[in-house]
Amino acid sequence: MLPLLALLSACNSVIPQGDAPQRASIKRSAQILTTRPEVRQCLSTLGQAKADFTPLPDQYYGAGCSTLGTVRLASLRGDDSTLGLSNLGPVTCPLAETFAGWARFGVDRAAQQLLGSPLARIETMGSYNCRNVAGSARRSAHATASAIDVSGFVLADGRRITVSGDWQSESPRVRQFLTLIHSSACKRFGTVLGPAYNAAHKDHLHLELSSRSTCS
Repeated sequence: MLPLLALLSACNSVIPQGDAPQRASIKRSAQILTTRPEVRQCLSTLGQAKADFTPLPDQYYGAGCSTLGTVRLASLRGDDSTLGLSNLGPVTCPLAETFAGWARFGVDRAAQQLLGSPLARIETMGSYNCRNVAGSARRSAHATASAIDVSGFVLADGRRITVSGDWQSESPRVRQFLTLIHSSACKRFGTVLGPAYNAAHKDHLHLELSSRSTCS
């Protein structure tokens, strides 16, 4: 078992450059977070994947909403470059770990093979959101930071591919790319919902860690 300070180093965590008391408070929270064995192991694995992230303190917001064992991802690692992320809030560490694997081995490699350019950035519509599943009284996985909504991808050559604009693209290669990364996501996440599921998902892929197996 790695010493706590070594684990914190492996996290690649970034402490904000604000006032000293704030930095000390965040650092203490991160150290408390890493005392849980399952979280500590996850953070170590995420660090080994060369993700750039900050461990976050546990927060309970009431009404079934919380962010426990979460991190804030700044970037991920592709085969040969750093993958940027946009609009992404807190995510549980296991979700971040799975997302990192999908981004590199599912999306980046599909982009290289089918579109001839590496991935540069993944665009999202967020992660944590204290809300219900649309049209129901059941809490969404977003209410516990256990889901990410992915809306688009920017390639290294500047091309931008979005779920809303390119799901039915005139380009067979682009359609194949989106189909392949959707299929790849279904092998990694418990629940994957896209445009074929319903109108609420016409513009994004909902990626969720869950015990259920739903791929649509």
